[in-house]
Amino acid sequence: MPQRILIAEDEESIVTSLEFLMRRDGFDTCTAADGREALERLADFHPDLVILDLMLPFKSGLEVCAEIRARPEWRGTRVLMLTARGGSSDEGLQAGADDYLTKPFATRELVARVRALLGLADRAALRPEAGP
Repeated sequence: MPQRILIAEDEESIVTSLEFLMRRDGFDTCTAADGREALERLADFHPDLVILDLMLPFKSGLEVCAEIRARPEWRGTRVLMLTARGGSSDEGLQAGADDYLTKPFATRELVARVRALLGLADRAALRPEAGP
């Protein structure tokens, strides 16, 4: 059974790109365009990971992340926070995000971070070659 990813993002072009990338990598996806919808999808879809935009309508990504961490049934859900804001990742990480990526981002980096958060990273490929 493929792992599930909820994409909570209000920019349609980003949602389309993220869905394509995640499905191409073999993940089952679901989307939400605002914070309230993200919480509803969490309850119905039971994702393994949430790609969560910081600046969502109705409930911010910070509020959604805090609620994920407050609910026992969602505590194991990994959260990758996305933001267009430059600067520090402190607020997302303090809210309970597992990782943080600033827009615009390289798609290869995003996929690598998703795979690492889900324990799917190829550890051998990350190790440097042994010397003579």
